[in-house]
Amino acid sequence: MTPPRLRILLTRRWPSPVEDALAERYDVTRNVDDVALDMDALAAAMRDYDAICPTLTDRLPAALFTAPGRRTRIIANYGAGFEHIDVAAAHAAGVVVTNTPDVLTDATADIALTLMLMASRRASEGERELRAEEWTGWRPTHLLGSSLSGKTLGLIGYGRIARATAARAKAFGMRILYHSRSRAEDMPADAYRATPVALAADADMVSLHAPGGDATRHMVDAAFLSAMGPGGILINTARGTLIDEAALAAALTGREIAAAGLDVYATEPRVDPALLACPNIVLLPHLGSATHETRIAMGMRVAENLDAFFAGQGARDRLT
Repeated sequence: MTPPRLRILLTRRWPSPVEDALAERYDVTRNVDDVALDMDALAAAMRDYDAICPTLTDRLPAALFTAPGRRTRIIANYGAGFEHIDVAAAHAAGVVVTNTPDVLTDATADIALTLMLMASRRASEGERELRAEEWTGWRPTHLLGSSLSGKTLGLIGYGRIARATAARAKAFGMRILYHSRSRAEDMPADAYRATPVALAADADMVSLHAPGGDATRHMVDAAFLSAMGPGGILINTARGTLIDEAALAAALTGREIAAAGLDVYATEPRVDPALLACPNIVLLPHLGSATHETRIAMGMRVAENLDAFFAGQGARDRLT
């Protein structure tokens, strides 16, 4: 008699090729309506499924892992970030947590460059003006921005995505500085800055690539923004909590910095109304990994982790 297949819950709609591949070897429950699950639904899922595959829209606090009757043995996260999961509580409960690093590096670096170009060339302002039928035609001093060539890009964090962003920026003729917890062997000694504020003071543009968490929360504050100066441009494709959004809105409104480009926010999907009111900011709806190729690769990485875990081989991207 064939044993029943392991039960897998996908908390959101995934690319069809991934859902179909998982369904070939697991009993998969799909979220066809693509609506985020509430806490009661997630608690029930912990009792009903062998694996839950959440995304950043799902909050998995400690209470989910300590509740009685838990069946779930692995949380296979769809995404590299895992701040929405209480990893320590999962570990204490004996639940494995995995993520999907590596596969979204290039796509996220592309979005960082997109934001740099849009913010520096005031492209978002121009499109809004045109769509509002307020454009009166070409003129020599209209919406003047700045070129990337010859400018200095400062990177906060120097992991895979920061390195890919640096490679793209160098192609535009930018000089690279960085700040990270340790010095990078592949960078010149004089490119390192010991503190984020020191980096902000020496860069024309700063791109954030640091992890989330208490240690980095609001690392971009009023002092950091002041150090950037009136020509500075801030880019964030990492974590929304890295920025004190009230301080950023004040700096943009007061023209203490020139512009900003954000793809992530502290309270997604809500965006601070003060930021929405700033004309000199580019706001994207978390598009960092949003290519067909990347989102499929992320799902297949989840599948690899599930296969390895249930085969007793140890998941490749295990966090606990």
